[in-house]
Amino acid sequence: MGVKVSTIWYTDAPDPASLLRETSASDHVAAAALVGRLIPDLTALPTAPTPLPQSAGVGPDAIVVGCYPGTTVVCSLNLSIAKPSLIPESWVRPLASEHTYFVATDPENAWGAFAYWERGTLRRSFSATPIYIYEDLGLPLVWERPFWAGERPLIYPPGVLPDPQSLPFHPQEFAEAANAEWLGFRYTGAPRGDEFDPMSVPASGFALYTPGEEPAAEAPAPVSAPTDRKFMRWLRRKSPEPQS
Repeated sequence: MGVKVSTIWYTDAPDPASLLRETSASDHVAAAALVGRLIPDLTALPTAPTPLPQSAGVGPDAIVVGCYPGTTVVCSLNLSIAKPSLIPESWVRPLASEHTYFVATDPENAWGAFAYWERGTLRRSFSATPIYIYEDLGLPLVWERPFWAGERPLIYPPGVLPDPQSLPFHPQEFAEAANAEWLGFRYTGAPRGDEFDPMSVPASGFALYTPGEEPAAEAPAPVSAPTDRKFMRWLRRKSPEPQS
């Protein structure tokens, strides 16, 4: 069983995987600025930072952004779209990046998708469930060959016959392979070969609200002045003895 993922990456780095492997922090200020650019009609309030694998399948009332030198990732339910080619241009290249990578999976519907843009021009897009292809644009990339050749077959439970229109692979595994090829990691399973564990990659979270519906700020708790213990001992010594 895979994990729900809805991400888009913007990168100028020639090898984003090497960069992400060494990442230990996200630029929160840059992340907040990008959220304001992508979703200007909503108010974004910061939440606790989380590792990327726990953020990739973010819900409808939140967005997660990781800003690293040369590479930025956005996790948003707005990206769960059957045809990646229809992702708005404002989301494809908001940072004028050289490369844009999109990866999304949904275990509940056995759906997987990925896409790749160069300077905002779509080069490859694929989106499907095991028995239905929503989109297949551009020439297949070299790393896709084992999937189309039947070397990564979809395994069915005993007694279950595959649909005659079934793909020779699982779309979720296909999308995870795209993520590993471009970014050096997978969300499910142990790292393979040179892949790294994405739990080390932090990201900045934001809760989204309609303007005017933000939660009221809590009043700060009263702070008591510190007590000088020496003064209190002196005061007790100077206190008058109780009269009988």
